[in-house]
Amino acid sequence: MSTVASPAVEQRVLLNASWETYERLLAEHPDVAGPRFTYNEGVLEIMVLSAAHEEPNRTLAALVEALAEEFDLDLRCLGSTTFKREELRKGFEPDSAFYIRRAPAFQGRDIDPAVDPPPDLVIEVDVSRSSLARFPIFAAFGVPEVWRYDGSRVSIWRLEAGRYAEAESSAVLPPLTRSVATQFLEESRAMRRPEWVRRVREWARSQG
Repeated sequence: MSTVASPAVEQRVLLNASWETYERLLAEHPDVAGPRFTYNEGVLEIMVLSAAHEEPNRTLAALVEALAEEFDLDLRCLGSTTFKREELRKGFEPDSAFYIRRAPAFQGRDIDPAVDPPPDLVIEVDVSRSSLARFPIFAAFGVPEVWRYDGSRVSIWRLEAGRYAEAESSAVLPPLTRSVATQFLEESRAMRRPEWVRRVREWARSQG
């Protein structure tokens, strides 16, 4: 199984490509540690992730999992699973994807991204270039909520009438706000992980 070493900065390449080329590249790179592919109506982006990208992504994913447990919410994490629809001519691999509100519907069976509804929450980390151009792809799939980290703050975006509007708080994990999410991410850099997780859980319990 091939792996790709994490570079110091993200590497991105944009190409004009057919849907068949996109699917072939996906088949040739099944390793989750390999490059990330995004496809939008004939334009293919190939991205190799950096450590500066993956660390906040994993921390935000840990935040989601800890809060869901404390709020007694069912959760299915699909990580960077490929979501693609040929009829839309669009495909993406999120940094992290979660089923929360819809998770109970999949109890006892696997989720099939090809036919099942999209995840309730997608996390996007942008430390080198904006992923806002990816938002129309998420909207076409009907992803209800996106968290975006731009290297300095976490923003929360909700799908409204086919477009994303920035919101103060999360609809899938209320009462978490964008400022609290940003604070937790900043604290994670200065705290030992066990202490940080306890801090998150204590905050969640205080919201009851």
